[in-house]
Amino acid sequence: MKDYSEKRDFHRMQVNSEIEISDSQGNRFKGICRDLSATGMQLYVEQAVNVGEELHTVLHSSSDQFPPLETVCEVIRCEPEGDGFLLGTNISEVTR
Repeated sequence: MKDYSEKRDFHRMQVNSEIEISDSQGNRFKGICRDLSATGMQLYVEQAVNVGEELHTVLHSSSDQFPPLETVCEVIRCEPEGDGFLLGTNISEVTR
């Protein structure tokens, strides 16, 4: 039995890197990827995004040796945070 601190199956990695996002209508905007796990991401954005919205994301690597991480994800949570919104997403597909 896992104790409370080990409840997650995948640990989160703190990232705090700029991420490129596009929604299902083709709108493109930038955000900050706050953390990343094997199954999801937490994103900070300036505009609200509807729960259930499918997003395409591109997270560039800080090294030219690694390709960008490109995903398709679904918004499962959108909460006000400061001057923007904090999104909880589930990664449904890693496209690159």
